[in-house]
Amino acid sequence: MGYGHAEWLAKQADTPPPIRPEVWERPEMRAALAQRDIGRVYKLLKQDGVTQREIARRTGQSQSEVSEIIQGRQVRDVKVLERIADGLGVRRELMRILEHAPDGGAYPGQKAPQSREVQEVTDDVLRRDALALGSLAAFGQVVVGTLAGKIPHPGRGPLPSRLGMTDVAEIAAETERLRTAARAAGGQARNAVAAAGHYRALTQVPATETVAKAMGSELAGLHEFAGWCCFDSGLYRHAMWHYREAADLARRVRDDYYMASAHRYIGIVVDWWSGQPNEAVKHYQMAQFKLGPRGDAKLAAWLDALSADALAAMGYEKALDHLTRARDSWEPANAFEVADWDYQTALVQVKLGNLEAAERLTASLNGAGRHRPVGVFANVLRATLHVQTGEPRGLLMAKSAIDAVALLRSMRARERLLPLADALEARPGSDCQQLAQMARQVATTRAV
Repeated sequence: MGYGHAEWLAKQADTPPPIRPEVWERPEMRAALAQRDIGRVYKLLKQDGVTQREIARRTGQSQSEVSEIIQGRQVRDVKVLERIADGLGVRRELMRILEHAPDGGAYPGQKAPQSREVQEVTDDVLRRDALALGSLAAFGQVVVGTLAGKIPHPGRGPLPSRLGMTDVAEIAAETERLRTAARAAGGQARNAVAAAGHYRALTQVPATETVAKAMGSELAGLHEFAGWCCFDSGLYRHAMWHYREAADLARRVRDDYYMASAHRYIGIVVDWWSGQPNEAVKHYQMAQFKLGPRGDAKLAAWLDALSADALAAMGYEKALDHLTRARDSWEPANAFEVADWDYQTALVQVKLGNLEAAERLTASLNGAGRHRPVGVFANVLRATLHVQTGEPRGLLMAKSAIDAVALLRSMRARERLLPLADALEARPGSDCQQLAQMARQVATTRAV
């Protein structure tokens, strides 16, 4: 039975046939979904032969609503976006619908999903439903069995009766696995948030004091990592929620390291997202106070380096004092840490107007760090500096940097292309203008 026959059967039942899966895989459709440009989505569907009437029927909207959206009306309400995604049969994650914590809790300022009565589903109902689904997939219509409609999720499996260090090690291993994936291309918000929500339930399980403390620390670390992934993916409110969870979990088990580390990242988000370096410095100072003089040397050095960055943004020359203190108090242990450190130093030098020093630092990152997001960030910064000064190599470096960013899932990397686009637009010549347009397109397109 072919697609045409399935379409005929669907018409007889007054139900539109499913939209072909390949429609959602096209680059222009993926881009429209990622930007939640519903008007563009509808236009692309119409080009594929889906009528305006069918779109309205699938999404539960009136034809006049569909027409208004096609003509430019924006759709912002998350519930409406969810209904559109479900009605069209498109995966919600393609539209960046990540509004609720995966364990059923809600992020601050957002409503939790409404609870539904879970109907008892017998084994017989499940078996008949499985037969019906099989025949629907094979023949395009139900010839055996009975579809049961929406079967409620059975819920999580049972929690352990008592926690042990094996459970703690499992969380540590999962965090490291996700961290390894994030190092390669950035992003990973969906996976990290799901993991944090999944393991959160373990806090309800009895444990010895030693195990409970270790569990609290590992969960704080996992939430901190989830926050970083959200931040890297451009989900700033989600990032703040996870950092707050990390700080609170660390406070409960009196883990000074994770309390300080959580406030380090809160400061980074406040500076980057809200443009409040003065407020960011306060978080770094609180973190330094909590860490104390005998705390982790690496974290203490990074707090000084981040303070230098925030002070440089406010035009204070004393930023260099913090940078010197940071370098004197800790030595990077490997090439990757050196790359992170040099890039952070370059950012401070740029903000202080020391462009030659910044260029030398970013040039050194063509070594060990080039295969990681930080190496790509450095190449974007270096290309921007070369374009601003009108150096001949600038355009080639800009093209290379734009292409590299396009391969990452990191929205931070994409947003860093905007200063490069500004620098390119300020230069004469069609090549510069074309590269500027390319940079803006990558910068404003969310990776999926």
